Amino acid sequence: MSNVVTDPRPVVRKFLARPQHEGVGATVRRSIGRFELKYFDPFLVLDEFSVTAPAGFPDHPHRGFETVTYMLQGAVTHEDFEGHKGTIEAGDLQWMTAGRGIVHSEMPAAEGTQKGLQLWINLSSKHKMIEPKYQEMKSTDIKEASRNGVEVRVIAGESLGVRSEIYTRTPTMYLDFTLKPGAHIRQPIPLSWNAFVYVLEGEGVFGKERCSAVSAHHLLLLGEGDGLYASNKSSKALRFILVGGEPLGEPVRQYGPFVMNTQEQIDQTIEDYENCTNGFEKARQWKSQSSFVFGY
Repeated sequence: MSNVVTDPRPVVRKFLARPQHEGVGATVRRSIGRFELKYFDPFLVLDEFSVTAPAGFPDHPHRGFETVTYMLQGAVTHEDFEGHKGTIEAGDLQWMTAGRGIVHSEMPAAEGTQKGLQLWINLSSKHKMIEPKYQEMKSTDIKEASRNGVEVRVIAGESLGVRSEIYTRTPTMYLDFTLKPGAHIRQPIPLSWNAFVYVLEGEGVFGKERCSAVSAHHLLLLGEGDGLYASNKSSKALRFILVGGEPLGEPVRQYGPFVMNTQEQIDQTIEDYENCTNGFEKARQWKSQSSFVFGY
């Protein structure tokens, strides 16, 4: 991947992520995984979530993909049927590979409102049934760089000469940019990858210098080109994420939290979950501690 952007990608589609209910009493702004954009290969879902106890995401299963949780405010406690448990706070990252199967819960761990992003990344057919795995990073361990009014947190991939240590089975870049007023950035993106921007705070110009500014909670799908051009022409800071990934080019069959390649595989997954077999054995006797605390 070249470090020079000569052909910035245009914005080809724009969506405003509107609030909707999800989990138990939680609110999400879903931009990928909604009816207008069910799949953006290899990305299945992007949620900006907001949750206040006792609301949350109690015990639920996954199979066939990865979930990437990036906290923006507050804290969330995660626990699963393998005994893995931990709390991720503002700026922390959890990259969970569900693989052949996981049952877990994600519940508020602090007073007030907890906010964050959760991205679902599809796995190729050869990786869908691998053993579950976690990659977790505290905010202080996420690599950062800054230059000419641009700050970036490198969650996955590389930017401004800094590379993340996160391993991505589906090749992925995930960058959290903050641009001061007057700053701009040209970020390379591999030519064959799909990529999008999600605006968190402020407003910015993306794609071409003469485009109109885009405000918070908008998802921008990027077209063909070798990178992203973004600038902040406002008087306040601009914060956005840039996410890109190598398309899998495989059939997708989804049934809620299960994502496979064929309907037969989905049927088998439902049977496995209901019978607590083939990766879901520990689900038979398990309930999260939060399910007792919050009465689920």
